[in-house]
Amino acid sequence: MGNIIGITDENRKAVSVELSKLLADEYVLYTKTRNAHWNVEGPDFHSMHVFFESQYDDLDEIMDEVAERIRKLDHYAPATLKSFLDLTHLTEKIGDKNNSLAYIKELLADHESIIEFLRGSIDPFANKYKDLGTSDYITGLMETHEKMAWMLRAHLK
Repeated sequence: MGNIIGITDENRKAVSVELSKLLADEYVLYTKTRNAHWNVEGPDFHSMHVFFESQYDDLDEIMDEVAERIRKLDHYAPATLKSFLDLTHLTEKIGDKNNSLAYIKELLADHESIIEFLRGSIDPFANKYKDLGTSDYITGLMETHEKMAWMLRAHLK
């Protein structure tokens, strides 16, 4: 295809590979958040059931945006459970307890892992791969995950 959208084929591919890892992380985190929503128990059940639902709704939108960003770079987004598990930085394992604090700790750790991945990708996307659009996009996404992590962290204080 050549240098479409002002980014070389090689750079678009490199960014798409990294975004595919991000998409896998988002999908695994989404699934774990759904699990928390479905299976949380305890005296705070209702409020946590609603809270986890708001979080997985946000993650659902994020997954779609990441996949669309990959497509904008003229690559295909991974879309199988196997590919997500092969690409993710996260583990799908979740703790043994079905209380809100156990879920919150696990989900918070995953958000923090994604934040670190995003923070580490901002500069290479902009400077190494000359993709300022994706660099800007993941900066905003990092801020979204920071807010989601803050909401989780606030329950632990």
